[in-house]
Amino acid sequence: MNRRLTGLVAAVYTPMHADGSLNLAMVPAVVDHLAAGGVSGLFVCGSTGEGVSLTGQERRAVAEAYVRAARGRLPAIVQVGHNSLAEARQLAEHARQAGAWAVSAIPPSYFKITSVGVLVDCMAEIAGAAADIPFYYYHIPSLTGVTLDMAEFLEQASPRLANLAGVKFTAPALDEFQACLELAQGRFDVLWGLDEMLLAALAVGARGAVGSTYNIAAPLYRRLIGALEAGRLEDARRCQSMAVQLIRILSRRPFHSAVKAVLKMLGIDCGPCRLPIAPVRPEDAGALRRELDGIGFFEWSRPESAERR
Repeated sequence: MNRRLTGLVAAVYTPMHADGSLNLAMVPAVVDHLAAGGVSGLFVCGSTGEGVSLTGQERRAVAEAYVRAARGRLPAIVQVGHNSLAEARQLAEHARQAGAWAVSAIPPSYFKITSVGVLVDCMAEIAGAAADIPFYYYHIPSLTGVTLDMAEFLEQASPRLANLAGVKFTAPALDEFQACLELAQGRFDVLWGLDEMLLAALAVGARGAVGSTYNIAAPLYRRLIGALEAGRLEDARRCQSMAVQLIRILSRRPFHSAVKAVLKMLGIDCGPCRLPIAPVRPEDAGALRRELDGIGFFEWSRPESAERR
């Protein structure tokens, strides 16, 4: 389990029809768009993909569609977490059989987990159902309420989960993130999950990141990474500032609905989000476009913009 994810992993959206039913015919176009933008992997059925709002049957169908469309081009990591550990195990086994590169899981969150030992027990149940592919714990305490220290989790989970690859770390705790990166001589693959803080994460050692806005602005983030690697810190800071402006505009609306609206502007119609995520009001779509125009988004979001400078 020494394979590592590097670069930008897009947390993919689940395409839907106007009535909220799945529109899996759009998945190949989504994958083509992301590959052209320079992403290095796909994270399927996570928060961005509304995995928790899909039925088990729908999650299986979405996983199959993305794995099939990405095969031979991009590794697909399928998020299988569920409040039912039995269902999570079945989703993990299905993802492995479908050809997923790895599986990931949020913890059960209705009954709150308050000890690292119990969290390890839960993840061992899930990871064991796909024991021959990498497993990543999905740490997103703002949504799950599980605020346990991830370095402690990795230390205690390592002897129990033979396929433990690392953590998708979606929390603004750079000190904890760095501790995870440096644990056991850098054994674990720790993926950063906050797009608005990518530069800071890279500064403390991040090699890979999973994010929602990589769906629409991967070329900008690639420029950021390239500038930092070339020692052009001011250029990297400017790229991060542009990303922050983008995210602030999106966050003034229901975030995921807004990103889907932007994808449609870019020619990739993934439809609406499901409740309880509210839609972007039709009267606000024009304002969203104008605000994006105002920061030059449609210029620097083009794939060729990554090659500049």
